[in-house]
Amino acid sequence: MTDSFPPTTSAATPGSAPRLALRGISKRYPSVVANDAVDLTVQPGEIHALMGENGAGKSTLMKIVYGVTRPDAGTIHWQGEPVTIDSPAKARALGIGMVFQHFSLFETLTVAENIALALDHRAAPSTLDARINEVSERYGLPVDPKRLVHSMSVGERQRVEIVRCLLQAPQLLIMDEPTSVLTPQAVQTLFGTLRRLASEGVSILYISHKLDEIRQLCDTATVLRGGRLAGTATPRLEDDAGLARLMIGSELSPCQLPPKQPGEIMLELTNLNLPSSDPFGTHLQRVDLRVRRGEIVGIAGVSGNGQKELMAALSGECLSPDVGAVRIGGQPVGRLGPAARRRLGLGFVPEERLGRGAVPAMSLSDNALLTGAATAPAMLRHGLVSRRAARDFATGVIAAFNVKCGGESSIASSLSGGNLQKFIVGREVRLDPQVMVAAQPTWGVDVGASQMIRQALIELRNRDVAVLVVSEELDELFAICDRLVVIAQGRLSPSRTPAQTSVEEIGSWMSGGFIAAADAKQEVRDAAAA
Repeated sequence: MTDSFPPTTSAATPGSAPRLALRGISKRYPSVVANDAVDLTVQPGEIHALMGENGAGKSTLMKIVYGVTRPDAGTIHWQGEPVTIDSPAKARALGIGMVFQHFSLFETLTVAENIALALDHRAAPSTLDARINEVSERYGLPVDPKRLVHSMSVGERQRVEIVRCLLQAPQLLIMDEPTSVLTPQAVQTLFGTLRRLASEGVSILYISHKLDEIRQLCDTATVLRGGRLAGTATPRLEDDAGLARLMIGSELSPCQLPPKQPGEIMLELTNLNLPSSDPFGTHLQRVDLRVRRGEIVGIAGVSGNGQKELMAALSGECLSPDVGAVRIGGQPVGRLGPAARRRLGLGFVPEERLGRGAVPAMSLSDNALLTGAATAPAMLRHGLVSRRAARDFATGVIAAFNVKCGGESSIASSLSGGNLQKFIVGREVRLDPQVMVAAQPTWGVDVGASQMIRQALIELRNRDVAVLVVSEELDELFAICDRLVVIAQGRLSPSRTPAQTSVEEIGSWMSGGFIAAADAKQEVRDAAAA
């Protein structure tokens, strides 16, 4: 057993070779060229953005750098020397660390136990605890080595992932969509940490679809389009429109939300109390919410505060003990399952694309049939399936939402995440719902596809559909919503129009800032009733 840890990274030497240089990197698969002669240079101490549409080749390129995938052509130079990176272990040995978008932590283990499992060397618990404390304090990422992961917020879990990388003193840190689960305040804290790392000579490859963050944080940006290098830019010298144009090759049309008077209540939650079936889940407490025809209501919140449980209660996957706690079109549906709720006009876009939004091994047309059979009579007549109608429906979705795939027979798992998301949203939109519930509709989706999805939700609202959007993208909620609420610790805040509130207030509420005031008001009401 060895208790040695790599030394802390020192600042770069002026005039030193690039930290990482990719030259002519190509990777081909049977149906697509993922990377086509891509060049990329990252300097010591540089925060370098990697941008591109979904399917542009970013993930493949990062898998090549981290040793998960081998390129078909091209060379990799590390610190000026040619190298072959054939495994993540080899990448870590060189000094490359990666923080993935989806965390890989065991809920029932402590912080130290999770970190120990990922280290390439063994360390005594006392030595590891001390080192975790040292690194977390040095970079402003406070974590308790003995704390169980299931008791931590999403932002705290991300700190664990970052500290785990920093313990191996990386010289290049790859971060994939690192702010998708953070409050605005936590984002600024993370940026402070990344800037400090860069000042000490650590290079950072930053993958994000959030243009404002890239402009605020990054020194340089490399843009991929269709697997090829589309260009480079200095983000601070560009505006969002310029960066978007470089990514998608055309102007980006902003969303339009015209004034509209909402109509009758179509979705209603009344004093919904629902315990989570997950031992590490969040119980819903006294949830009251109303969504009317012709309005979009947005629910903001940090992941893990009851969103999953709320979506299950709305979709019918989790039934309420109180039959009247959930109503669609005025009808109590607390005991009705998903198919029955769909027949009442519910459209639903789940957060999890593969597995819940679509069956991975089935074709797009069969996935359309699974969802549309209850509400699209052309697909299922007198108990008989019309494959032609299902294919025609899927083809219409693909065309209307510009889904990049091989056609309606393409297997769902063969699509990139963003293109599958466009298909799922398009499928639900074209089923003509009366109530649309969408969870994280643009999560991990590029800027062009995001605008398309947001505008599609607005057009539903303009057709007098009641729309509920759950999102961690505050800019998105402020852009498309008529009213906003926040979910924290399984409870909903009061509602505000975007003009009545601010990103700062919503960010504070996402940390539970409204709960104390709500409890005080409840105590007053209880005393008055007594």
